[in-house]
Amino acid sequence: MAQQENQLDPVKFSCSICLDLLKDPVAIPCGHSYCMKCIKDFWDEGEKKLPSCPQCQHTFIPRPELLKNTMLADLMEELKKTGLQAAPADHCYAGPEDVACDVCSGRKLKAVKSCLVCLASYCQKHLQPHRDAAPLKKHQLVDPSENLQDNICPRHAEVRKMFCRTDQKCICYLCSVDEHKGHDTVTAAAERTERQREMEVRRQQIQQQIQDREKDVKLLQQEVEAINQSADNTVEDSEEIFTELISLLQKRSSEVKQQIRSQQETEVRRVRELEEKLQQEISDLKRRDAEMKQLSDTEDHNQFLQSFPSLSPLSQSTHSSSISIRPLTHSSSISIRPLRYSVSEVRGRLQDILRDTWTNVSLAVTEVDVLLSQPQPEPTSRAGFLKYSCEITLDPNTVSPYLLLSEENRKATRMNQPQSYSDHPDRFSYPQVLSRESLTGRRYWEVETTAARDIEVAVSYKSIRRSGGSAFGYNDKSWSLVCSSGSYVFIYNSIRTSISGPETSRIGVYLDHRAGVLSFYSVSGTMTLLHRVQTSFTQPLHAGVWIYNVPGDSAEFCKLK
Repeated sequence: MAQQENQLDPVKFSCSICLDLLKDPVAIPCGHSYCMKCIKDFWDEGEKKLPSCPQCQHTFIPRPELLKNTMLADLMEELKKTGLQAAPADHCYAGPEDVACDVCSGRKLKAVKSCLVCLASYCQKHLQPHRDAAPLKKHQLVDPSENLQDNICPRHAEVRKMFCRTDQKCICYLCSVDEHKGHDTVTAAAERTERQREMEVRRQQIQQQIQDREKDVKLLQQEVEAINQSADNTVEDSEEIFTELISLLQKRSSEVKQQIRSQQETEVRRVRELEEKLQQEISDLKRRDAEMKQLSDTEDHNQFLQSFPSLSPLSQSTHSSSISIRPLTHSSSISIRPLRYSVSEVRGRLQDILRDTWTNVSLAVTEVDVLLSQPQPEPTSRAGFLKYSCEITLDPNTVSPYLLLSEENRKATRMNQPQSYSDHPDRFSYPQVLSRESLTGRRYWEVETTAARDIEVAVSYKSIRRSGGSAFGYNDKSWSLVCSSGSYVFIYNSIRTSISGPETSRIGVYLDHRAGVLSFYSVSGTMTLLHRVQTSFTQPLHAGVWIYNVPGDSAEFCKLK
C-alpha cells in the first residue's frame, strides 16, 4: 500500500484553480475536473463572457449545469485517508515567461488575473478579495498582462481612459483638458467600440475573400480534370488513327502522343501554380483573420487601440475573384480535329505528304484553348491600359542600316546614310526594327513620334521575312498603322484601310494575344480608338516601327509609370 501511495501524483488530483486537492469535484464537458465552488466562481467572474475551461480554453454554449462527480468524490475521500497531500506549488511559481503576482513576497507565484483598475496582477490567493469584496467585484479583470504600466500616463500618473482622435493616441483625463484641449477626444471604451465595428467589417471582407478563393480553387481543380480528360480522349483518338499506319507511321504516332502529353503537363502545371497561389492567399487571409480575432478578443482597450494601427489595410487580390470553366467537349482543351485531318492526309499520301505536312500536324496538337475565366473586356481609360504596360526595347540585330538606335535602345531615328552594322540574318533591309521582347497575354505600350510625313507603328511575328516582302503590313505576318499629319492608314496583307482620327504625336497599342485583339489609340488629353483588329494570333508578337524617308524623323517607345 505504501508503494502505491508513493506512485500517486498529487497534481492529478488537484484543482488547477485553487491548487488544492479537489473538493466536491465536478467534471465539465471538455473532461477537466475542478472544485465545484472554484469553477462556479471562475465563470461568475467572466460576467458576459462565455464560460470556458481554464486549462484548454474550450467554451461552452449554454453554460453547463454542474453536478458532483460522486465516483471522483469517493475516490478523493479514500485518497485523503492514505495521507495524500496537495501538490507543492513549485509548478505554479512564475518563470521568466510568466506574469508574476504583484502582491506575493519572496518567490512570486504566477498571476491568474490582472486588474485594469488596480493596475496590478494577482495569483489565485491574492485575487480572492476581488471575488469576495463587493467594491472590488466591480473592477475589470483580464488575463495576466505585462503591459499594465503602459496604461499609466507618464505625465500625470493617471490611467489612460481617454482617446484623442486628433492625435490618434490614448491619454488620461488630465491630458484631455491640458495639452489635448480642443482636440476630438472620447473615452477609450467608445473608441474601442467604433474600431471594433470597423474590424468586424474587415473580417467579413476577409471571410468573403476566403470563400471566393475556395470557390476558385474548386473550379481550378475541375479545370485540371477537364484538361486530363481532354488529353486522354485526344490520345485515344490519335492512337486510333496511327494504328492504321502500322510501321510506316509508328514513329510519328509516338511523337504526337508525346506532344499531347507535354501540352497536358504544361496546362496542368499552369493551373496548379495558380491553385497554389490561391491556397497561399487563403492561408494569409486566415492568418490575418486569426490575428484580428485575437486582437478583437483582448479586453484591454488601450492595448487594443495601440495595436490596431499596425493592422495593414486589405490589399486587392491580383487574381480573378470568379473563375469559370467551359464545359468539356470532344474538341475542348486540346483539339483533335485539325490533327485528324492532317494525319488522314498523311495516310493517303504516305511518305511524300508526311514530309510536307508534318509541321501542320505538330501545330494542330499544340493549339490549346483552355479558358480559366471569361474574356476580359478592353480597358476604357488610360489608367486601365497602364495596368498592362510593358517596357519595350528594340533589338539591335533587327535594326535596318538606315536607322540609329538611342535612349537605351528605345528610340529609332531615320538616317540619311547607312550605318556600319555587322551582318545578321535578322536584320531588315527596309528602315524598320522589331522589339527584343516577345509579346503574349495582355500588353500595352505607347510610341512617341515626331511630326513625320509617314511613320508606321506595327506588330509582327518574328518569322517575317527580312528582305523582299518584309515591309510591315504588306504580308500576313504583320499589322501596321501608318501615321501621317492628320490622317491614318491601317495595312494588313497589303490591304489599306483609311482611318480618320485626332492628330497626335503619341500612339497607344493594346494587345490581348489570347483573345486575338489588337487596338491602336490616339493618346492626348483623352484616348481615342483609331482601329481595332479581331483575329487569331498563332505566334508571339513583337512590336516594331517603320520610319519612311525623312532623315531625322524618329519613334520612341515610352517609359510608362
